[in-house]
Amino acid sequence: NRGDKVTVLDERNGDKFENLNKYDLIVRSPGVYRYRPELLKTRTPITSKTKLFFDLCPGKIIGVTGTKGKGTTATLIYEILKAAGKKVYLGGNIGTGIFETLEKTGKDDWVVLELSSFQLIDLHKSPHIAVILMTTAEHQDWHKNILEYVEAKKNLVCHQTPTDYAVVNKDYPNSVEIGKAATGQIAWVSKDFLQNMADEEIGLRGSHNRENVVAAATAAKLAGVNEPTIRKVIKEFKGLEHRLEEVAAVNGVIYYNDSFSTTPETAIAAIKTFREPEIVILGGSSKNSDFSALGKTIRETQNIKALILIGSEAKKIEKTVGKARGVRVIRNPGNMAKIVEIAYNNAVSGDIVLLSPACASFDMFKNYKDRGLQFKKEVLALNEKQKP
Repeated sequence: NRGDKVTVLDERNGDKFENLNKYDLIVRSPGVYRYRPELLKTRTPITSKTKLFFDLCPGKIIGVTGTKGKGTTATLIYEILKAAGKKVYLGGNIGTGIFETLEKTGKDDWVVLELSSFQLIDLHKSPHIAVILMTTAEHQDWHKNILEYVEAKKNLVCHQTPTDYAVVNKDYPNSVEIGKAATGQIAWVSKDFLQNMADEEIGLRGSHNRENVVAAATAAKLAGVNEPTIRKVIKEFKGLEHRLEEVAAVNGVIYYNDSFSTTPETAIAAIKTFREPEIVILGGSSKNSDFSALGKTIRETQNIKALILIGSEAKKIEKTVGKARGVRVIRNPGNMAKIVEIAYNNAVSGDIVLLSPACASFDMFKNYKDRGLQFKKEVLALNEKQKP
């Protein structure tokens, strides 16, 4: 639209990243590793959609990152600011495309961005309010190592001014490490800071979501929102699809879709959410994850009655779990219809069936959304069978 001549190179279509010096500018998509040899060799400046947005956006940006919880927290911040009457947009990996709202954004408006390490690895500016959630290990199939992953996320805070803010979860060493790089004012947060809010005052289930809630509430306060508005939205907000989403109750059994769980840490958090007897569906394709902590959690959690292990990581998870007393293990049952059927046949009234795979989905499904949608379809089909 600005008169540039644009060439698109897409490896999925067979294009090669060759002769890059002949271009005036390279715009890297998030999935393209910043330090691959072709990009390191070129003399051409390299930018990205995220970097361009930070250069061009006249409004105030709130950036949210972490290993998990980004989408939930960013959306909650957006809903709180919207309820407070502020003009606000939601973008990044969620919401509306960030360029689509750019021309409508004014200097007094707010933009909440969910940002991954793929987008942050070469970010050259930091937002007015940066939110650092639980940061553990993720994308080790993309990053060189955990150090590079953490360093990428530091870009969200290390370019701030003294009048900017960093909201940092102090309960995780990697998050603290990122927070120490902040050049603005730091607000340390913890789920323990919500002790004055009962569970029924929070619409989201789970201890891990208390971390997301306190981070969102702190960011909203820094953006000028009053406490009654924050509390009201927190109570009404029920979360996002595929994130510990209640699908249906069938014969007294409640089915939860947590397909967005692609790491052991998020599966652990989901498992710990419930006190009811649980049938947990785990497994999928590899992200080179370490399942030892997940195995320990399963062995020590008294209310897990069965595991349904699926996908190429099923055997690795089973080995890590070992002999968990009283836990029935069902291996590789087949497609999602069979998985849900087996869960149904093993559940009784009062149980929870939890899809929280701890793995990527690409061995059996298009992506985590496809996995979650197939789960929901099969559960809702069960529900239809129960109707007279």
